[in-house]
Amino acid sequence: MAEIKIEKKKPIWPWIALVLILGAIIYYIYFTDHETSSESTTQTETSTTAQ
Repeated sequence: MAEIKIEKKKPIWPWIALVLILGAIIYYIYFTDHETSSESTTQTETSTTAQ
């Protein structure tokens, strides 16, 4: 008789964890960058308007 090799499926949870971590890092970098940009723009606009 022929021997049939059965391979176990590799777990998918490490890939899901990796995608979630990368998403969190991208989210953090994106929103941190935009907050500092809008704060400096607001300060420049208010100081120019006040004069």
